[in-house]
Amino acid sequence: MNLWSILERAARSHPRKLAASEGEEHLTYAELRERCLRLAAGLRAAGVARADRLAVLEPNSLAYLELYWAAAALGAILVPLNTRLGPRELSGILRHSGARALVAHGSFAGVLGDVIESGAAVDLLIWTRERPATFARAGLDLADLLQHPAGEFRAEELAESEIAQLYYTSGTTGEPKGVMLTHGNVTWHALGARAEFKLADSDVWIHVAPMFHLADAWASFAIAWAGGTQVFSPRFDEAAVLDAFARHGVTLTNLVPTMLLRLIDFDGAAAREYPSLRMILSGGAPIAPAVVRRIIETFRCEYVQTYGMTETSPFLTLSLLKSHLLLAAPQVQFAYRAKTGRAFATVELEVIGEDGQPVAPDGVAVGEIRARGHTVTPGYWNDPAASARAFAEGWLCTGDLATIDSEGYLQIVDRKKDMIISGGEKIYSTEVESVLYAHGAVAECAVYGVADPLWGERVEAAVVVRAGAPADADALLLHARQHLAGFKVPRRIRFVAELPKTGTGKISKRELRDRSALGQ
Repeated sequence: MNLWSILERAARSHPRKLAASEGEEHLTYAELRERCLRLAAGLRAAGVARADRLAVLEPNSLAYLELYWAAAALGAILVPLNTRLGPRELSGILRHSGARALVAHGSFAGVLGDVIESGAAVDLLIWTRERPATFARAGLDLADLLQHPAGEFRAEELAESEIAQLYYTSGTTGEPKGVMLTHGNVTWHALGARAEFKLADSDVWIHVAPMFHLADAWASFAIAWAGGTQVFSPRFDEAAVLDAFARHGVTLTNLVPTMLLRLIDFDGAAAREYPSLRMILSGGAPIAPAVVRRIIETFRCEYVQTYGMTETSPFLTLSLLKSHLLLAAPQVQFAYRAKTGRAFATVELEVIGEDGQPVAPDGVAVGEIRARGHTVTPGYWNDPAASARAFAEGWLCTGDLATIDSEGYLQIVDRKKDMIISGGEKIYSTEVESVLYAHGAVAECAVYGVADPLWGERVEAAVVVRAGAPADADALLLHARQHLAGFKVPRRIRFVAELPKTGTGKISKRELRDRSALGQ
């Protein structure tokens, strides 16, 4: 079972079904398969071979979807590039991955000029759209590669163990590492997602979260396996996304918390109708229960919190309810929907305490989440030392701290590196953040520890207030004291216009700590 087999199956089962739609371009599954084979043939003719790394710098688009499939047919290893990175980061990834070719949208010509000047060696440059009129290297056009006859290309026969994609982590904990995902990892995840979310050929997915990140990219394969339709949002705009929900009959999508916050705060969002929407997924970072409640009230559909890692393709848990929990009182159901969730279909999970043993399933004891299964990476590209450090006795060590209850539902309390120890007391940032989010003036917040000569660390919070709300630190601190033990209450509240984010929308607490240390 390899990645290309998913599209082959969809084209056989749903040849005339709408597979993908962007603007005026609409492709059935039979047409999508043919285009991807033509593209694979064109890439091979241009010199891209099996196991070559094919980097992509492209906004969400039909071209991106076709590149995922064409690389799979060719046996090339796709390297999706974060579109928010600068020349130094992009150059480092291209060098580390040994990318043979780079496919890019013309709007990135400026940053790519600096990348090429820095000496990043890419043999082949291919433009998707908006080809720059002047550039140091002419390159090829993707449209020309699509002119190759599909009949002249035969998809490679690939084993599950062969590498399909190479994702570079956001680097919030240091230098990015290249996460290897095999054909087996990706196809097993797609099958698991189809089963968990009950995906069908009637489903319509919109790519809003970036396709260079697995928070969204997994759906490219799972939706195809079900024979559903995919549409694309090239950039995040609240009005355009909400309009697209209705115009395309979107049934489900996955959004990072920062996107969801902007959508539910958008004027008139709750008054709109979303007749086809059946499920909103959220992943990429923990989300406070107060925000979960507002999401459900705004979109009036099922909400599923997800948790995972690039290293796990990505899902590890989902807050989907077991059948008997659907019969529970509404407040009990909500409590479970707001949790991190129970294990995804393709993985085993355990929560291990400091003594090396599983913690009690009481929803109180805290330990580190470990995982193993068909969707877990074999390791990091050209980095055997990092690969060895990531695993213990065959289990991937996530670095995330959580509790687990009697139903098997996890609740993340912090990253190991973000846990605050003040005066010997452990403080979990997500607990403090949930309390702050419950205050009506808080639009977004992040809690982190900063060095303190007396206590070791002290609690600090950065807060973005809602439009029109006063920036009142005393009111927020009073609210926190009413709900938290004294040692957990932030010693300082910093009001900021926006929180620093990684390219995948996660809040960068490392940057907040650095700013605080510099007195900013």
